[in-house]
Amino acid sequence: MNDNEQQVFKVRLDKWLWAARFYKTRAISKEMINGGKVHYNGQRTKSSKFAEVGATIRLRQGHDEKEIVIKQLSEYRQKGSIAQTLYEETPQSIAKRETYAEQRRLNILNNPAPAQKPDKKQRRQIMRFKES
Repeated sequence: MNDNEQQVFKVRLDKWLWAARFYKTRAISKEMINGGKVHYNGQRTKSSKFAEVGATIRLRQGHDEKEIVIKQLSEYRQKGSIAQTLYEETPQSIAKRETYAEQRRLNILNNPAPAQKPDKKQRRQIMRFKES
């Protein structure tokens, strides 16, 4: 084998996150990385960093924080079932997300939303109550 055949496959981190379907566009992926929402091997990173197999990524998606390990590299966005083979979420991350989801669910039960919006008279009563 010559050197051309042993060429190392490199994928930018923002492109890999997009291909693994964590973010809808590469621009959003880049914005999250530059905004400090994505940590690569425990440190903030740049979007131009090359992803490596076995690296640990911690990222935020909405209310959830996930910790994943890269299993494969891809620079193309494919079906969700294929994209899920690119990474593996750590068991600690799964347990932590389930705990937080349960806490959010219980909080919603304690503070139920009203069945309907207050009408004009009720809004005035609320405003009077808040002023006093």
